[in-house]
Amino acid sequence: MRKTTPRWFGLIFAAMALATAHAALAETVGGRPVVSLAPLVEAASPAVVNIRVSQTVNRSNPFGDDAFRRFFGIPDVPGGTREVASAGSGVIVDAERGYILTNHHVVADADEIQIFLIDGKALDAEIVGSDPATDIAVIKVEANGLTDMPIGNSEDARVGDFVIAIGNPFGLGHTVTSGIISALGRTGISRDGYEDFIQTDASINPGNSGGALVNMNGELIGINSAIISRSGGNVGIGFAVPTEIARSIMSQILDFGEIRRGLLGVGIQTIDAEMAKALETNVERGALITNIVPQSAAEEAGLEVGDIIVEVNQKKVDDASELRNTIGLLRSGDEITIKYVRDKKTRSTKARLGQVQPQQLTGADIHPGLSGAVFAAASTSSESGIEVAEVAPGSPAAQRGLRPGDVITAVNRTLVRNLQDLASIAENNRILFLLVQRGDRSLMLQIR
Repeated sequence: MRKTTPRWFGLIFAAMALATAHAALAETVGGRPVVSLAPLVEAASPAVVNIRVSQTVNRSNPFGDDAFRRFFGIPDVPGGTREVASAGSGVIVDAERGYILTNHHVVADADEIQIFLIDGKALDAEIVGSDPATDIAVIKVEANGLTDMPIGNSEDARVGDFVIAIGNPFGLGHTVTSGIISALGRTGISRDGYEDFIQTDASINPGNSGGALVNMNGELIGINSAIISRSGGNVGIGFAVPTEIARSIMSQILDFGEIRRGLLGVGIQTIDAEMAKALETNVERGALITNIVPQSAAEEAGLEVGDIIVEVNQKKVDDASELRNTIGLLRSGDEITIKYVRDKKTRSTKARLGQVQPQQLTGADIHPGLSGAVFAAASTSSESGIEVAEVAPGSPAAQRGLRPGDVITAVNRTLVRNLQDLASIAENNRILFLLVQRGDRSLMLQIR
């Protein structure tokens, strides 16, 4: 008995062929067309690079602390350092200038970065800028004849759209997988980050990080970033940072040399039905303002404690997390329109966002003599000044006497209240005199 192919099966493939500008009828079998993604893959793959990162890490002493070794008569075994290598992926988005998008976690703490083109050619790369909060980084190579990938509009993506993922899983080299967009606007994947992930069932594995999520027009719509897996391998749940976010972060890095994240200046809490009843409001979803920072964008816009923000730039806000992500993915100086509810009346106002200040600074970014230290705002409200959060053993900062927990209250006889004060004073002085509070005593350290 002759088997026949169901008519609907042929219609699905015909629809796929019509919907994909780059997918072509590669051949026919028995007079029936067979759809192939090969033309799309061949056009997109040269823009995807494999990344090899080398970094030096401290080798821990296997015999523990000094007291343990002395007690058992074990000789000193130097910890030292060792070089480790890791693999990832990246996407060339500007062939003329050599700019490549990848993940922050792929290139973080890198000593050396090499990229490999699809033809196997190796090129040295350097970090232009990186943002851990969105897991996006921009690196750069100097080369001619590169191929870039057009950046698509991720806001046009729909659940059910066909996509392909291209990357370097497990260091194997260029690998292509396919699937669909499973969900949009995923959050809660990263505890501290700003998120609006595209979820896909296209296979994403370790090493795919930083690679391309590509639509059927051959456009980049996401940077593959994370997976959910108990085994470490693909289970059909992968996440990509949408190009809406990646493009914004890249433009800030290229325009300012840093991320200038927007700040509204409010304390917020998610409102639910129970809270809405207690507040005698008809709004059951939104972000309730619980605090307003003086002289902030929120105060200047006329917002008040008790207002419930329900929309920003015509985008619905259902909870505090959505408001945090929406504002945090905008840049400082952006003017936004906020819709909020006060006294059961819906109102609107405009606000010009301020700038989120860095929570930490590395010593190397402040002064060569402070290399190896990490500085943060004082951890207790009773202290003013800058706290030394970390000091690497043997580093210039350690050699000059800094210790974790020290609080710097003045530099060159000038009081320091925040990280910006410290950086500003250090920028114009080769020699620094730090007034340090260590426990219940004060001391002065000279930094050259």
